[in-house]
Amino acid sequence: MITQEMLTKLDFGKGNGLIPVIVQDVNTKTVLMLAYVNKEALDLTLKTGKATYWSRSRNEIWIKGETSGHTQKIIEVSTDCDYDTILYVVEQKDNACHTGSYSCFFNKLK
Repeated sequence: MITQEMLTKLDFGKGNGLIPVIVQDVNTKTVLMLAYVNKEALDLTLKTGKATYWSRSRNEIWIKGETSGHTQKIIEVSTDCDYDTILYVVEQKDNACHTGSYSCFFNKLK
């Protein structure tokens, strides 16, 4: 879990105020999606236990599943060694992808 000390080390500067978040299902270990957070979205995630992101296309905060019902309950939050990427381990309700797929990563290149 992210500690207060870790929060101060997070590097929001590399991504112009955003940090990428990899989202993984706690039960299946499947990588579900990649999204972004700003400081406010991360604070809301940690405070509410609901996966909250920054929409780059809409320029606004969004809570996963708020309209679809396909929610993500936060189980664990950690950061990588460089403090510039976050991992949310979540309890996923229904599908994660807006296409209706369980995971956003279904296009096989090889």
